[in-house]
Amino acid sequence: MTLRYRAVGFVIGLLLAMLALLMLLPAVVDLADGNSDWLSFVLGAAVTGIAGGYLIISCQSSGPFELEVRDAFVLTAATWVAIPAFAALPLIGLGISYTDAFFESMSGLTTTGSTVLTGLDGLPRGILFWRALLQWIGGIGIIVMAIVILPFLRVGGMQLFRTESSERSEKIVPNAFSMVAWILSVYGLLTLACGTLFLVFGMSAFDALCHAFSTLSTGGYSTHDASFGYFREPGAEWVAVAFMLAGGLPFAAYIRMVRGERAALWREPQVRGLLASLFVIILIGAAVLVVDRAYAPLDALREMAFNTVSIVTTTGFASTDYTLWGPFFVALFFVLTFSGACAGSTSGGIKVYRLQVLWLSLGAYLARTPSPHRVVVLRYGGRRLPDDVPFAVLGFLAAFLGSVALVTVLLGAMGLDFVTALTAASTAITNVGPGLGPVIGPAGNFAGLPDAAKWLLAFAMMLGRLEVFTVLIVLDPRFWRG
Repeated sequence: MTLRYRAVGFVIGLLLAMLALLMLLPAVVDLADGNSDWLSFVLGAAVTGIAGGYLIISCQSSGPFELEVRDAFVLTAATWVAIPAFAALPLIGLGISYTDAFFESMSGLTTTGSTVLTGLDGLPRGILFWRALLQWIGGIGIIVMAIVILPFLRVGGMQLFRTESSERSEKIVPNAFSMVAWILSVYGLLTLACGTLFLVFGMSAFDALCHAFSTLSTGGYSTHDASFGYFREPGAEWVAVAFMLAGGLPFAAYIRMVRGERAALWREPQVRGLLASLFVIILIGAAVLVVDRAYAPLDALREMAFNTVSIVTTTGFASTDYTLWGPFFVALFFVLTFSGACAGSTSGGIKVYRLQVLWLSLGAYLARTPSPHRVVVLRYGGRRLPDDVPFAVLGFLAAFLGSVALVTVLLGAMGLDFVTALTAASTAITNVGPGLGPVIGPAGNFAGLPDAAKWLLAFAMMLGRLEVFTVLIVLDPRFWRG
């Protein structure tokens, strides 16, 4: 093994060792409950720890490791295969197949929220805690990837979000380690605040902890089959709206706020665009619910706010089966599935900034068409857009939508009906969770799909979470010949 790939193996080994230690936490939960499922977590931790230890020992080097751009692509893709593969091991203790276990763990770590499990209310608390913890861990990994790694790899226009302030040339923090420490601190404090407020509004301590994990990570796993509809507490739903939105905002801006730039969030064009669009959509949807469905105004506002923010931030919580509201809402929520929230957050989807860059590019094209020699300077957030960003965004959108189309066709070839195939592909690649229709809609799940479809959708979840290009580049034979 060459030095460069020993570095990749060494890092994955460290991550597996940490994952093994984390598996002991749900084991403690099951032990406290007197549930024998703790053994599944201990065995899973042993296998994962041995694999991680082997990689650490066999890949260590006497000198420092240095990762180049090519190595970073390999490390990123390999990590998002290896961690779900081992995180799935304790789930086999439920008696499900490895296919279902891998699907569930990939869905958790990518914060997608699609599930193959039923009867959540009767499952051991260790399993429920593990699912929520996977989403919380995945949320941290996603933020770190979006702030530290993807801008470095120049994936899909993410080079626009280098960790440098727009007002000065120095970085927000001195190095990547400090950045990760800041992200973990902010993420942890927001999770603590969310869990505390859930407690205040009537959740049990266990439910509050698990739902805080899956809310901040915009993951959407619940401890109940009815998802958030189980609680029937308006206050808890408003708390979830606030913290789903918090998870969908750029964490680099949070760090700037804590370090003294009080208006850092509001200065972000993508934040202003997200909040403005949510405000308009929620008001229009609430008005339709009041007029067509005879909802009380405050109930309509709450239901619309909860489900809209859940979809746009790609959380996937459901307070009700919104497909019963009529065709307008089915079409609206399907379109919103693709949008996503902000870059540098835990949300999936296309992301607001890409839609804004696309809009700016469209305006420039329209301006140039009648006047070919006209010079149109594209500006984003008061700064001139780098010339490669619009092209990168257009390339991302082409690859993103092409991937949705391809996965839809493949799922159709496996026997899935059109609505199930299209919405399963869409929600997997956008990392939203529930689809549409009676099979995978808000009231259903993915258990009944063929095994081949589950493997394909697990790959689609990873594809969407890694911003498509990270995976496609590694799969390109020219990458390995270079």
